[in-house]
Amino acid sequence: MNQHVTRFLVYLQAEKNSSEHTVKNYLVDLRDFFIFIKDLPIEKIDYLEIRRFLASLTEKGFSKSSISRKLACLRSFFKFLVRENYLKENPASSISTPKKDKKLPLFLEEKEVVDLLEAPASGSKIENRDKAILELLYSSGIRVSELVGLNIEDVDFFGEVLRVRGKGKKERLVPAGSKALSAIRDYVDKRGEVGGVNRGALFLNKGKTRLTDRSIRRIVLKYSRRIALNKDISPHVLRHTFATHMLDRGADLRSVQELLGHENLSTTQIYTHVTTKRLKEAYDNAHPRA
Repeated sequence: MNQHVTRFLVYLQAEKNSSEHTVKNYLVDLRDFFIFIKDLPIEKIDYLEIRRFLASLTEKGFSKSSISRKLACLRSFFKFLVRENYLKENPASSISTPKKDKKLPLFLEEKEVVDLLEAPASGSKIENRDKAILELLYSSGIRVSELVGLNIEDVDFFGEVLRVRGKGKKERLVPAGSKALSAIRDYVDKRGEVGGVNRGALFLNKGKTRLTDRSIRRIVLKYSRRIALNKDISPHVLRHTFATHMLDRGADLRSVQELLGHENLSTTQIYTHVTTKRLKEAYDNAHPRA
């Protein structure tokens, strides 16, 4: 079993060019599945075993999105085994994906964003860095994984764009606002030169090593608490806020899709529900015959 999993993970990295995040998640998903089926030989696994596994996840309180991801992992894994002639058919292919619960993304109002961006104190190297991080997350809408992967050379101060490496290591150019670029320049000027393996990395911790996703989450939480923001905020909330504010100000959906790096327009369309809801609330509050 381990041999099959190892070859599958190598296939994901070498041929599918999957991100490190995806590979790690798939490894966890496969481990959970094989723990569930115990010592059942791989050729004996059928769709009933997979359905029992998915049902057990529901009983444990897993979200529909988590269950869908685990099913997608199993589909891909067994499809690989069929391709490599380990199996004759894919036992997961006939199982339908659970319909996801539609949840509107959490976002900040413009006043809340301004308060958050102004929360870091000026003069401190660490808070200069944190201000640059917050400004950039809101200014560009990039993912936290994309932010921590940025190098100084990825920031074009003259063209006011970033070169971002997104999911599947796909690169795209993303505009960055003047205030974000100014904050980045101020931070880089004050932090000084960095050598060694982290030479060129944009955002560093106190030990002069590249910041992690978890570090960025702690930074965002730190300043949300400083301003007593009564919302469960994360870096992804700033991404949601970016998209919502762009659409509120008249940006078209295709442009926002490109900026966010979404492969499918349907992923971006959830933000139209947010803006439509806000328009409906404004109508109900303002129109005398609403």
